[in-house]
Amino acid sequence: MQIMKHSKQILKLLLVVPIVATLLIGCNSDGPEIEEPEKIYYDRAQRRMLSSNFFGAIEALEAIESRYPFGKYAEQAQVELIYAHFMNSETEATHSAAEKFIRLHPRHPNIDYAYFMKGLSSYTRDSSFISRLTDTDLSNRDISGAKESFSEFSEFLTRFPDSQYAPYAKQRNVYLRNMIARNELAAADYYVTVNAYVAAIRRANYVIENIPNSSENFRALKILEASYQALGYSELLDGVVKVISLNYSDQESQSINETSNWSWNFLKDTKPIPSD
Repeated sequence: MQIMKHSKQILKLLLVVPIVATLLIGCNSDGPEIEEPEKIYYDRAQRRMLSSNFFGAIEALEAIESRYPFGKYAEQAQVELIYAHFMNSETEATHSAAEKFIRLHPRHPNIDYAYFMKGLSSYTRDSSFISRLTDTDLSNRDISGAKESFSEFSEFLTRFPDSQYAPYAKQRNVYLRNMIARNELAAADYYVTVNAYVAAIRRANYVIENIPNSSENFRALKILEASYQALGYSELLDGVVKVISLNYSDQESQSINETSNWSWNFLKDTKPIPSD
């Protein structure tokens, strides 16, 4: 009987201890997190960006987006998130943030910036940071991102020809156009080496017909010349030789130079302008 009484006391103790512990924890907690004013988060993000702490800036800007979705700084925080993600080398997040901003604020004063950054982030997905800062030739790699970037920059230039970012987009598109053409001709060169002249002709013709004004037109014509000669297509060969002599008579011994110098540092001077 005494054993049963002792067991009941132990059972009661086991039931009471968790309740007491819960009450103690509740009393000692700091309570619910206190939200700071929206401007505090925005000013914090600005200070962090000035000190190149983009990870911290993203944290502050995302706090505005989640806690004050209709606040005074909400739209500006969203557009600056695009910039912060890019400077933090988060190209996928940059592209997503730009697309989201375009979808939510199609008439925003900084909408041209969002379109521009979408195109820029597509290109940078194709290459590492080191490749962008060196002379590494990306033409022989998978350049699906470069093709997407070219398309997005073209859309940007059509929509915003007078944007402050238009000169950069035009220069970048010249580079991308030439890269895409080189990529096609790299495959054409390979086909020539294995005597697959029909495939080489297709690639060279694609460059001439679909990538006009690239730096690689002369090279494409020379591939056609070599392929037609190897296949014995005399009439087509004569036509290509005439085109070369009429348009590239002074370039038989050299290819066209391309303009590819482009500074990645310009973004430091083109941070999105705060809207009123």
